[in-house]
Amino acid sequence: MSIEAFDFDLPPDRIAHQPARPRESARLLHVAGDGLHDRGIAGLPNLLRPGDILVANDTRVIPAQLSARRGGARIGITLDQPRPDGTWHALARNARRLKPGDTLTFEGSDTLTAEVRTRDPDGGVALAFNQAGEAFSAALRAAGALALPPYIDRPTGPTQDDQRDYQTVFADREGAVAAPTAGLHFTPALLDRLAERGVQRTTVTLHVGAGTFLPVREDDVTRHTMHSERGIVSPESAAAINAVRKAGGRVVAVGTTSLRLLESAVGEDGIVRPFDADTSLFILPGFKFRAVDVLMTNFHLPRSTLFMLVCAFARTDRMQAAYKHAIGAGYRFYSYGDACLLEPSHPHD
Repeated sequence: MSIEAFDFDLPPDRIAHQPARPRESARLLHVAGDGLHDRGIAGLPNLLRPGDILVANDTRVIPAQLSARRGGARIGITLDQPRPDGTWHALARNARRLKPGDTLTFEGSDTLTAEVRTRDPDGGVALAFNQAGEAFSAALRAAGALALPPYIDRPTGPTQDDQRDYQTVFADREGAVAAPTAGLHFTPALLDRLAERGVQRTTVTLHVGAGTFLPVREDDVTRHTMHSERGIVSPESAAAINAVRKAGGRVVAVGTTSLRLLESAVGEDGIVRPFDADTSLFILPGFKFRAVDVLMTNFHLPRSTLFMLVCAFARTDRMQAAYKHAIGAGYRFYSYGDACLLEPSHPHD
């Protein structure tokens, strides 16, 4: 399967560097049947049905960008994923001489240090920090910065507005490097209107890692290795989702992260089960969706695994047409941009 099938030209001026204000004033492209409908996020309640359930990712973004020192050398560290043994996998820059056993100190904190436990050939390292829990969170707030996507123009680093803008209303469980950006459009007022419409709501947790920014380097996309991320579907969320499906309602995933996690947790019988593990599920056209009926998601990068996922969900030809329409109509792309609501051309079995 050639990566060329998932390419498109995006003018640089279509990339959003600031979010819409207020959040729900962003635009929404509704892809339903064979039609493309220009809507707004504020109108989402009218596009969903009483009895549907909205499933959002409640991960909270941490300040994962750190500046470390090993002796006189400065090393850039981006936290990626917490590991079960208590270490963190991280990406390291300017780290050619970094080796297991080295100790790192961090600018902005008088107390935080980390020991390098292992090093990967691609520049990844496993770090054992000297603090945990709330003490570690407080040290990150003092020493860290948001790891904003590289396409957001911040020459001097994240701003105070970014501290608020790059966090969803659902954010609860710390651990993400990148925001689950479809959730950025929601406000308490919008959630209230969805509830009045009869749309139920639950959350799952997928801690989005730094690997979400890594490009696909294989011409044959089936040879790409997907990064793994930690996901949790609680027994309560699984039960709520299954009850809605049994009653004839639809599961509406807010973002590709929620969708990937639900499709990781569902069985061949269509029942979503509690889940607490890593997932590296890579969704390409031909994938059989069992858990999700409707997907709300932002506009993604060309040749990215996320664009491949939406092509799998709603057909490549439809998504190429939708993105062409969005570019021509002035929609704003990527993390701070507008969104689309995708319904399969034929409902998934």
